[in-house]
Amino acid sequence: MRSKADRIRHAVGFEILGLVLVTGLGQWIFGLEPAHFGLLALVFSVLATVWNYYYNRLFDSWLLRQRGSIAKRQRDRVLHAVLFEGGLLIITVPGIAWWLNMTLWQALMADIAMVLFYVVYAYLYNLLYDRLFPSARLSVASAR
Repeated sequence: MRSKADRIRHAVGFEILGLVLVTGLGQWIFGLEPAHFGLLALVFSVLATVWNYYYNRLFDSWLLRQRGSIAKRQRDRVLHAVLFEGGLLIITVPGIAWWLNMTLWQALMADIAMVLFYVVYAYLYNLLYDRLFPSARLSVASAR
């Protein structure tokens, strides 16, 4: 399992890079002022950072119980990214609708576009992170 410091580095790095990318894309796609869209993105980034920390702990614990290792296969990485973004989707749609003065349907479509971006981003970020900062790959037996 990864250390608390490693998980914090992972989550903060993910959110800072994601915030920069999504604010620029939001400005370009929606034609909004960076400060207006950026504030919404920042609030969601903080929310996502907290979710990221706990979600990754839960996911790795689940992998460890299921297989005795936190080593991720290709399909694990896809499942990891999709479930992470699905959890955020439930919370963010009403906030997007309110902040950007959209219908829930429009907010859902905007959020789905962001989710698709983040699914790809999460997959690539986590793949790169695991290569740059390999985990100890503890087994169930050594974790006891």
